[in-house]
Amino acid sequence: MVKISIIGAGSVRYSLELIGDIAKTERLSDSLICLMDINERRLDAIYILAKKYAEELDAQLKFEKTMNMEEALEGADFVINTALPYPLSHNDGFKKYEIINKISERYGYYRGIDSQEFNMVSTYSYFLFSYYDLKLALEIAHIMKKLCPDAWLLQTANPVFEITQLISRQTDVKIIGFCHGFRGIFEVFKTLGLDSKEIDWQVAGVNHGIWLNRFLYKEKEAYPLLDKWIEEKSYEWESKSPWDIQLSPAVIDMYKFYGMLPIGDTCRNGTWKYNYNLKTKKKWYGKFGGIDNEVERPKFHNQLRKTKEKLIELAKRVEKDPSIKLTDEYPTIFTKDKMSGEQHIPFINAITGGNKARLILNILNKGIISGIPDDVVVEIPVIVDRNGLYPEKIVPDLTERIKKMYLMPRILRMEWALEAFISKDKKVLEEILVRDPRTRSFEQVQAVLDKIMALPFHEELRSYFKV
Repeated sequence: MVKISIIGAGSVRYSLELIGDIAKTERLSDSLICLMDINERRLDAIYILAKKYAEELDAQLKFEKTMNMEEALEGADFVINTALPYPLSHNDGFKKYEIINKISERYGYYRGIDSQEFNMVSTYSYFLFSYYDLKLALEIAHIMKKLCPDAWLLQTANPVFEITQLISRQTDVKIIGFCHGFRGIFEVFKTLGLDSKEIDWQVAGVNHGIWLNRFLYKEKEAYPLLDKWIEEKSYEWESKSPWDIQLSPAVIDMYKFYGMLPIGDTCRNGTWKYNYNLKTKKKWYGKFGGIDNEVERPKFHNQLRKTKEKLIELAKRVEKDPSIKLTDEYPTIFTKDKMSGEQHIPFINAITGGNKARLILNILNKGIISGIPDDVVVEIPVIVDRNGLYPEKIVPDLTERIKKMYLMPRILRMEWALEAFISKDKKVLEEILVRDPRTRSFEQVQAVLDKIMALPFHEELRSYFKV
């Protein structure tokens, strides 16, 4: 029996997708799923819905729930960290992001101090270095060393790059970073009308910074097909949603400059060229301006709130009336046959002796991408089976311009974040913000950091920096 512990299971929808995948994977059907969260209301809801969902799929899964980290990790084989840490998770973490953004903008930092070049997704790098996320992940890793030293840590919560890097450097826990951003590649194939079975492809880079390095169709170079589409049809492209940006003008512009196509979230993490204001964002990302703006991001947060509440209410109904069919009421969440597309369960299945899998994972470079330090975590294709992980050789290599003008700046931002976390020196944060093009004076930097750090929910942060 395999024990899979989900930390932050109260995210509800995401956890249910993973549980559905486990239930649909025959050799994992007798697994023990431990659901852990510090929010008791959400934890109770996911526990009820998970058991009901597994029952409807006729899977013999066993479930337990706990608010205690040690209990969740005791004897675990796989630990999935998808948690938004305290205090961000307490009383609506999204409101805290919004409060900080408003303060930042009053001091001249559009979309908040956490919107940084090559890491523009501001909710992924909280207070410039993701203190709470890094602290929680390190705590999980240290407990794992005591209670389940042979377990795999499947890092899912952002920032995946910084967290996976920190744990790899400071512990010997077996950590792998997971992200689904690479799936943007299938939008490219679909738009070009290509049969995916005839495509030989690779992506490589760092998390939220990956590029289509190999693109062959029927054993021939396929980039000319993309060039033809750009020349003849790209003007017809129109965003269908704030998330629909894979073939946006920003992506085409980056492709022309860097020499390879950016995939998934990569174009969200470009330079200020695409992000000066909402008008600029709409020019480059389509009519919605992408998801990372003052209109669409709050809408998305509100949508997540409503979804969680609906699922919590559904759990109450199921508890009263077990005859309710989840797969009938919410078929988009509680799917009967379709896998979610997340990579966690195919990884667990492969590593425990099931079918081998080709996955896009975040692991230490160790010479895989030339010119990138060996001890830096990169995102690349990996073959996984019961004997371990086997990174593919990256052929062809990424362009020098990608390495020098995109990856190295992004890697530096990761290093700055870890330096702030490890040194506990507020001056590191000041230096990061001094180098921001929105900064006009050092006094501006000091004022905005002091104001944000003085917020009531940042007591722990103030203590960390001895402020």
